[in-house]
Amino acid sequence: MALVIVVLAGMFASMPVYALLAKNRHDPHEIESRGGFVFGGFVRNWFYWFIGPIERVSIIAGLPPTAYNVTGALCGCLAGYCFGTGQVGMGGWLVLLGGAADVLDGRVARARGLASQRGAFLDSTLDRFAEVGVFVGLAVLYMESVPELAVVVAALGGSLLVSYTRARGESLGVTAKVGVMQRAERLLLVGLGAVLDPGLTSWQGWPTGAFLFWLLALVAIGTLGTAVYRTVWIARRLD
Repeated sequence: MALVIVVLAGMFASMPVYALLAKNRHDPHEIESRGGFVFGGFVRNWFYWFIGPIERVSIIAGLPPTAYNVTGALCGCLAGYCFGTGQVGMGGWLVLLGGAADVLDGRVARARGLASQRGAFLDSTLDRFAEVGVFVGLAVLYMESVPELAVVVAALGGSLLVSYTRARGESLGVTAKVGVMQRAERLLLVGLGAVLDPGLTSWQGWPTGAFLFWLLALVAIGTLGTAVYRTVWIARRLD
């Protein structure tokens, strides 16, 4: 728990530095049409700045964006294994690491002029592999409780539906990035919830996964609500 506090404190302490030194800098690798981020543009842009050194090293080393696509998928599958074996904290760190890799692949591709339809396809598809890996592990973690297992399954189904409604809408000419529980929000809730769970549950005398469960319930409600909202939003824009 001490390590978690130190890492999170360091990240939060860097935010004022970013606000003073880099907030108004132009980001040449950002895409203006990206979907909204419920925690605000400041947090999103701060994170891009925070992982900037890794991005620059990757560009100098000539690391292909696909390496980050694969890394993200592997992190998701390994996180699922950790969840399934009761290593909740480690699973959370892997979810967050996979999320960082998911950001880096697109930024490295744009910086090196390698953005392509093939890369976009691999990015979105491997993201789904990662999410399925994470939620399969969570299903194993909560398998002894039917209500908890149902919440995990609902969160997985909702996550896939959020992505499917957007993809299907785009195939029909309607771009739908509306809704609150998109991939970034899901990664943060599951990743941070899992990282904090061991310390909080030990402190309160709760069973492992008790704190994470309530965040998964929030993910389930948010994703299913977002999927329904997107379905209606897209349908109204089609003949």
